[in-house]
Amino acid sequence: MSYQAEYIWIDGTEPTRKLRSKTRIVADAKQPDIWGFDGSSTNQATGHFSDCVLRPVFTCADPLRGPKDVLVMCEVLNPDMTPHVTNTRAAAVAVAKHYASFVPMFGIEQEYTFFQDGRPYGWPEVGFPAPQGPYYCGVGGSKMPGREIVEAHTAACLRAGLGIEGTNAEVMMGQWEFQVGVLGTVEVGDQLWTARWLLERIAEDFDVDVNWDAKPIKGDWNGAGAHTNFSTKQMRAAGGWDAIIAGCEALGTRVKEHISNYGAGIEERLTGAHETAHWSKFSYGVSDRGSSVRIPGGVARDKRGYLEDRRPNANVDPYVVARLMVETICGAASAKAPAKKAPAKRAAAKAPAKKTTRR
Repeated sequence: MSYQAEYIWIDGTEPTRKLRSKTRIVADAKQPDIWGFDGSSTNQATGHFSDCVLRPVFTCADPLRGPKDVLVMCEVLNPDMTPHVTNTRAAAVAVAKHYASFVPMFGIEQEYTFFQDGRPYGWPEVGFPAPQGPYYCGVGGSKMPGREIVEAHTAACLRAGLGIEGTNAEVMMGQWEFQVGVLGTVEVGDQLWTARWLLERIAEDFDVDVNWDAKPIKGDWNGAGAHTNFSTKQMRAAGGWDAIIAGCEALGTRVKEHISNYGAGIEERLTGAHETAHWSKFSYGVSDRGSSVRIPGGVARDKRGYLEDRRPNANVDPYVVARLMVETICGAASAKAPAKKAPAKRAAAKAPAKKTTRR
């Protein structure tokens, strides 16, 4: 019996890419393979040459349909099968292969805000809710709107087999978070994009929109980030403290490049207030949520573990942030690594040439 495969991809909308998807009926015993779409309708092609290619890169169970149905995360290719200009995954794959010996691992804390009728979900039609304070990890009454959507999304991620680690209400009313990890450089992007699609799809059933903006409400309200936790095998090993500090120092050498790739609206969010460091300055510290990069208190105690880059926005492309962090931190570590000495030549390594006499 045939089954449904929901092909999901990232479009070319600027400044923040959006998710698209369509359903394919696949014959029983066959795997989802290459498909196509009209790129002129997704900001990825022009009308006179509009064909784009979808290549499956990650497949999981579809928790919203039947037991045989699947979700298929795809990368976008040109008709000649080269990566499309909007395909940020391809670069992440190349970097992951180059620095595979470091075994980089990620956990991303995805914040977002529910919206309905043009305002955060649960907010009054006129005016504002009570100031921030009771909402973070709160419980009870009308101050926690959206919990039913969060519960449905969490259950769906678990049924799909995604690496969801937890959920919590965030500081602003109507704002929530889920965490994905611990996963590799490319895998964290595959699974986070899939989890994002699931959240948007489930929110449809509640007539609610998911807003990924970095600063959805101006003023004295928290923005929405995607704090990115990162480690290498050197950081995780006993005595990994020096590698963690070296990683923080490395991030401080490419501040502008990271900030410009950490999501639209980052200057509005990273103001130095609301648990952020100012976007134009770089800092790191132990247990400091006002720094650019936080080293958790438990990591400082154990002298091993990971670091948390608090700068990425909720609307960041996870393929991009993972690539940049691996390039910056692992690249710096590789540059500082002592060169391997060539093996000493042994006297008997090569037999002496035999003398010959011409006759």
